[in-house]
Amino acid sequence: MLGSMVIDGLDVPEDGAEPVDHAGELLQRVADGDQVSFARLYDMLSSRVFGLILRVLVDRSQSEEVLQEVFLEIWQSASRFVPNKGQGRSWVLTIAHRRAVDRVRSSQASSDRDVRAGFRDLDVAHDSVAEQVELRTEGRKVVAALGTLPEAQREALTLAYYGGYSQSEIAALVGAPLGTIKTRMRDGLSRLRAEMGVTM
Repeated sequence: MLGSMVIDGLDVPEDGAEPVDHAGELLQRVADGDQVSFARLYDMLSSRVFGLILRVLVDRSQSEEVLQEVFLEIWQSASRFVPNKGQGRSWVLTIAHRRAVDRVRSSQASSDRDVRAGFRDLDVAHDSVAEQVELRTEGRKVVAALGTLPEAQREALTLAYYGGYSQSEIAALVGAPLGTIKTRMRDGLSRLRAEMGVTM
């Protein structure tokens, strides 16, 4: 007998039918001010959202702050979720990823100011400074390059590298064949390399 399994807000039927987007349904109720649905959405997705944020920020306390910011934004802007343009879970994870990247940029800007101020008082080794600058520049290039990808490729790569999903889990989540997901990831990585001028 065929059944279904629930993965992060999606009821994925085993018969290959379109998955039911429970997170999307909850978002539509949250847009109407339904606090119970908001609590259910938080319970359903907060651990996955926190994991994504923590992968980007590494720092646990900052990640907890950003988690609260993400769900505050969801409460305030749930009406902007458009069901026919994607799954509710993807919409939430996109907000989380954007917030985490914004926090990284903010921290980098603050750190850059501190480094510039420190030059007046400290004799910092050139190699150390050059390495920091190179790492920050590379991080910004990756974020910018991701933004140039088609939405399907960007979603697959974001779920894999920031969400920690396997290719088969991504296929179930977005309702696409595994081969399609592999192609999206391969093509997405190829375009990222091209955007960043990396040759393989």
